[in-house]
Amino acid sequence: MAVTLSSLDVNAGGPLVDIRSVDPTIVVELRYAGRNNLLGYPLYPQGTSALARPEVASGLAAAQAFLRRYQFGLKIWDAYRPVAVQEKLWHTSHNSDYVANPDIGVGSLHSWGVAVDATLIDTWNRPVRMPSDFDDFTPAAMWRYVGPHADIRAHVHLLQIAMRNAGFWGLRTEWWHFTIADWQKYLPNQAARTAQVYGTQWQGKL
Repeated sequence: MAVTLSSLDVNAGGPLVDIRSVDPTIVVELRYAGRNNLLGYPLYPQGTSALARPEVASGLAAAQAFLRRYQFGLKIWDAYRPVAVQEKLWHTSHNSDYVANPDIGVGSLHSWGVAVDATLIDTWNRPVRMPSDFDDFTPAAMWRYVGPHADIRAHVHLLQIAMRNAGFWGLRTEWWHFTIADWQKYLPNQAARTAQVYGTQWQGKL
């Protein structure tokens, strides 16, 4: 059963915006709105928009502008995620290396509107080769690509640089996951003090 998304973040009460209302050139393909995901069935209603904090959406627009200079663009696989959906993902995986337990700490930062899952596409909106598919809970999903393919390495590094320059951190176990660097200011003070997010940034060059 799909969960209805709200225009307000149920965790913190702050406003969320449609990412494409800030930059309509960003492609959205919410994987949890279809069957091509971890659970194999839709978790969001058909036609769901990709929602995020306004500052997150602005950062994505900046990353998109950077990528356009290199004839690439962003595709968003997930953005704001209701806690009810996070609970379904957790009960399916029970793997804290990849899925946050919604009952511990702040849960997933997706549920606070400060994290997105993103990949690269070319100027014709076609997917390009990346280290793995979405929600691939294997070593192939690691932040630092160690495989032999130069094009994949170049693609993932370009995505990481674009997101770093736009003010995002990555996640060690998921190359597609990015959190706004100042995520703590969007959480209640007590939650922000106790939360632990292990972010990383690509420090290489194009």
